[in-house]
This record gives sequence, structure tokens and C-alpha cells, in this order.
Amino acid sequence: MTKFRLPAGVYGITAEKFSRGRDNLTVVKEMIAGGVAVIQYREKHGPKSFRDMYAECLAIRELTRDNGILFIVNDYIELAMLADADGVHVGQDDLPVAAVRQRVGDKIIGLSTHGPDQALAAMTAGADYIGAGPIFATRTKDDVCDPVGLTYLDHVIRNIPLPAVAIGGIKLNNIDQVLKRGARTVCLVTEIVGAQDISGTVKQIRDKMAQAAAQNEIPA
Repeated sequence: MTKFRLPAGVYGITAEKFSRGRDNLTVVKEMIAGGVAVIQYREKHGPKSFRDMYAECLAIRELTRDNGILFIVNDYIELAMLADADGVHVGQDDLPVAAVRQRVGDKIIGLSTHGPDQALAAMTAGADYIGAGPIFATRTKDDVCDPVGLTYLDHVIRNIPLPAVAIGGIKLNNIDQVLKRGARTVCLVTEIVGAQDISGTVKQIRDKMAQAAAQNEIPA
């Protein structure tokens, strides 16, 4: 089984469509200033060329490397390899983890999961970490499934030894429910990229996580 340890903290994902007209690099710089633990490059919307995405990934790789932040590329295995990202994140309808492993070698592989069977299969397949969600309703992706709720997050934390990031519809006004379940790594997409003050919002989230940890709501 993987010995990979997903950094605790805020897992940031790019989403230019929701970023108030700001480009991905501007958003990433602000997320880094706020203290994110992970940056995932996700380009789901808009007619952006592969060349442009490659250039963005190279720039983000430099920023994340300089700041000691984990860099993951969503879906695009070739981009992850060309930019020398730390890993790639795939979904249930993408290439199987075993096939991805053949392409990326010892790089990190994350897999989105939406139920207990998928989480168990991720362990067997050799994923390094899983996404658990969507916890709440979200419209960040066009192909998103129905929310799986906090019950699934409870199951993952209690029964799945793989590192997990809680994701999907999480906001400042409901993150406490997620943290009480013991989530160590959380992802808020539009709440961060769509914020007027991105770095300040990331710091708010980190403060909430620190308070939960101090109350022993987040396992050490």
C-alpha cells in the first residue's frame, strides 16, 4: 500500500471560468500567498489550446517548486509529465489507475471517488490518494455527480487508509461540518478562486482548520 502522505491543509484547484476574469497564474500566486498545501491545475472549460495549458503548467510548476507546494495536473497525463508535475489526478471515467501508473511511473496518482466501492477499488488499483465527494452540491464541473454527503466522508475517514481530500460544494459556511468529521485536507474551488481576496480567503480556511485541530476535531 502507498506510503504517500497528502499534505494537510488547503487543496487549491484552478478554475478560470469562476475567477472573476483573473488568469490561472494570478490566482495561483494568490493561493500560494495564502498558504495552500497543494495546487491542482484543472482546465475544464473554454477553448484553451494545449500549448497555452502547457505554458501555464510550466509556470505553475516553477511557482510550486519555489514554494515547496505539491503540484498535481488534472486529467492530462502528458501535461503532467512534460511539466514534471508531482502527479496527476484522474476521474472514474478516465484511464484506469493501472494504465496511468504505466505512463507516470512513481509520480503521485489521485483518483476521484464517490462511494465506498470506488474507494476500496482505488486502494486495490494502487492510487496514492483519493478525492472524496462531492460532499455538497456543486456546479464547478459539467459532468459532476449528485452529492454523496457527509456519510461517505465518514466512511472514508474511518475505513479507508488512503489519504483523502474532501471536495465538492464546500464553503466557508459549511466547512465546519467537514472538519468535524476529521478531514485533514479540504478543497474549496469557487469559494477560493471566486473570492475578491483569494489569499485572505485561504487564510480564513486555514484558521478554521487550525481551530478544529486545536479542538481535536482533526486527527494528528
